[in-house]
Amino acid sequence: MLTDPHAFDWPEDACTLAAGTQLQQRAQAVDQVLHIDSGRVALGVVENGALAHQMGVIEGPAWLNASCAVLGRAPVVDAIADTPVQVRRVPQKVFAASLGTLPAPALDLLRDMAQAHRQQAELAVSRLAKDAEARCAEWLLRHAEPAQDEPGALAVMLRQRKRMIAAQLGIAPETLSRVLRHLRERSLISGSGRVLNLVDLNGLRRLAGV
Repeated sequence: MLTDPHAFDWPEDACTLAAGTQLQQRAQAVDQVLHIDSGRVALGVVENGALAHQMGVIEGPAWLNASCAVLGRAPVVDAIADTPVQVRRVPQKVFAASLGTLPAPALDLLRDMAQAHRQQAELAVSRLAKDAEARCAEWLLRHAEPAQDEPGALAVMLRQRKRMIAAQLGIAPETLSRVLRHLRERSLISGSGRVLNLVDLNGLRRLAGV
């Protein structure tokens, strides 16, 4: 059903929106799921009313914000019509009800894919908006888990090589090493090797902007 937008009982016919129309705003809750029948939509970060950083495009026919509807969360990127686009709108409640018709394994897979897509978008936006230290602090907070040796404390197990972590953050391995050293000097983290202890969670949150 989700692959066939015409299976929905549409509340109204498709409408055509002009190029430059903002279809989606970051962090703004949505009550409609948009299907782009035709046209091209640019995704990215809007600043001062214009798309300052473009991260990708969607070509119709395609869903625009289906991942947000699947997860029940607000979008993490802005969307601007790059050309005139023909749009159909489905109330989120109707869309959510359609998910209930899917077999449980298919629904679990859909949610996993939506979550992975969201994490990729969050990382891309983070790279645009934050410096290396802020990205690193955010990554540490996201990967924190209970410390084995100290009840109530949090730590990060470095299960990947530092060059792989640096690639995720969009920085050089040398930059990652330098940032971690600075965080230790500021008493935000401690430890070395494969385990990093998160000493000052509030300080890391302030640095990450979360």
